[in-house]
Amino acid sequence: MATTIQEDEEVPASYPAAPSGLSAAAAALSAAMIWARIEAFTAWRYSARGVTWIVEGPGEWIAPLKPATSVSTYVWENSAWSAYTLPASPRGGYDLPGCGPYKITATLGAAATVPEIVKEAYRRLAEFYATAATAPGVRQENVDGIGSTEFDLNAIASAMNRSGAGDLLRSFRRVL
Repeated sequence: MATTIQEDEEVPASYPAAPSGLSAAAAALSAAMIWARIEAFTAWRYSARGVTWIVEGPGEWIAPLKPATSVSTYVWENSAWSAYTLPASPRGGYDLPGCGPYKITATLGAAATVPEIVKEAYRRLAEFYATAATAPGVRQENVDGIGSTEFDLNAIASAMNRSGAGDLLRSFRRVL
């Protein structure tokens, strides 16, 4: 089994639009922030961006992020990357014949359509963030002459699970 030793994923120029059906407070949140949280939790991407993997073989290697298109492969030889055609593996990846290392570049999410279940996960996560300040366990901080603020760091940190979005995204989960 080949091993991914480095992954460099670009930040997309834009994310998909927020789905419909959000409350005013949830719609006011940054769509990029919500999509970034969903993408950090899953292996799927829904907006175009580049990615480069450095992989050592030998063995089968399957891209850990999906959907990957426009794939180019290289092998390190004579102190430089050289274009190299890797044979396909039976499970849709590549069969790395030697130790390499290999560089694999691709475009992620170029033509991806957001499934309805992912849109629902977005809604749940956005609604949770919009109401997190009123959740149980909220702390209030008062600063004389400045004002007060409410926050719950635990609610924000565990929002993916507490909102129910994580359950909906289980089949899209990124396993590290």
